[in-house]
Amino acid sequence: MANRILLIDGMALLFRHFYATSVHKQFMRDSAGTPTNAIQGFVRHAFTAVNDIKPTHVAICWDMGSKTFRNDMFEAYKSNRVAPPEEMVPQFDKAKDIASKLGFCNLGITNYEADDVIGTISKKAQAKGHETYIVSGDRDLLQCIDTDVHVWLTKKGFNLYNKYDLNRFREEYGLEPSQLVDVKAFMGDTADGYPGVKGIGEKTAIKLIQEHQSVENVMANLETLTPGQQNKITTYQADLEMSKRLAAIHTNVPLETEELLAKMEYNHHIENSITICNEHELFVSSKYLMSNFS
Repeated sequence: MANRILLIDGMALLFRHFYATSVHKQFMRDSAGTPTNAIQGFVRHAFTAVNDIKPTHVAICWDMGSKTFRNDMFEAYKSNRVAPPEEMVPQFDKAKDIASKLGFCNLGITNYEADDVIGTISKKAQAKGHETYIVSGDRDLLQCIDTDVHVWLTKKGFNLYNKYDLNRFREEYGLEPSQLVDVKAFMGDTADGYPGVKGIGEKTAIKLIQEHQSVENVMANLETLTPGQQNKITTYQADLEMSKRLAAIHTNVPLETEELLAKMEYNHHIENSITICNEHELFVSSKYLMSNFS
């Protein structure tokens, strides 16, 4: 029997809603003084996604610490990221605790990013004939799109998304989703701190991969490029090759699919969720759930 799986990028939603409200100092503290603004936005967004997608299985995927196997490959990977604001710090563990109480399966594997966990589950689920929906704000996850793997990128509020399936991705980029890795190899990523090829941006990177299909084929056909492109690529060839390895989502995280699916099965009742939100003083979330889903 085919299942419908929802994978939520927990950190992406937490940070999105933290910054959406903290800019106005709306930290929504509970009676103990602990900020809850990120958690309340996360809860509302998660339930809206559940309502829209109606999954049989749900997992909230989390990063586990600041270091992963990519730091072994490139020490400066993500080293330029600033520490989270102090009001955000206590919300990380609390968000996971709340998610568990609300019936969501929390997933995170040491030494891997949430993207890797998401990519692994979606690939294994597709092989089993299941359909997967990924909710995140991270465009890197577009490389996971496939016949039965959809990516919904957060756009505005709690229910507006850029919804990508395989056809839309092909039409928009003129590429296969897996080729996004090659595009990112040329572009680099300032947020993740890997360099790519200095002087080659997204437009040129996409054109190169549309014409040559992969980084390796570009390298094999350098003589067909402009002198300027040839110079940039040969100068930064080592950065290019390393950036491709860093850009690729790892889809072989050690996870047992069948055992995992049992943990991910979702059948929580909204009335229970409202009660849990009230018990943890998530009154904005509680009101939202009552207004929209009960």
